[in-house]
Amino acid sequence: MSVTNTSGRRKTAVARIYLKEGNGTITVNGKDHKVYFPTLPLQYIVNQSFEVSELIGKYDVNVNVNGGGVKGQAEAVRLAIAKAIVELDAEKKPALRAKGLMTRDMRMVERKKPGRKKARKKFQFSKR
Repeated sequence: MSVTNTSGRRKTAVARIYLKEGNGTITVNGKDHKVYFPTLPLQYIVNQSFEVSELIGKYDVNVNVNGGGVKGQAEAVRLAIAKAIVELDAEKKPALRAKGLMTRDMRMVERKKPGRKKARKKFQFSKR
């Protein structure tokens, strides 16, 4: 039984996954994915790659994820799973690409500039 490992990133979250044949358990940082991602939208994001490729319940996934918030982490896991599925079966790539699951979302938080309150917000101007 071979193990496929890939990584996915979103904002500052990095997910490293190990995918192997099994019964569909997803473990995130030592916890079940339903405990780690308690809301249904986040659970849907994590399972989305399996749903699109019609592989629900065929692979076990062990995930190490750190950085960012829960939404970014869930999307990083989704990208990593999609990349692993394509590594195993390249014929699934068009379906995953059509749903936008193969694309790394490059948007990052803009840095704070000197002399400003935030990245773009300026201090209040008053003319006396």
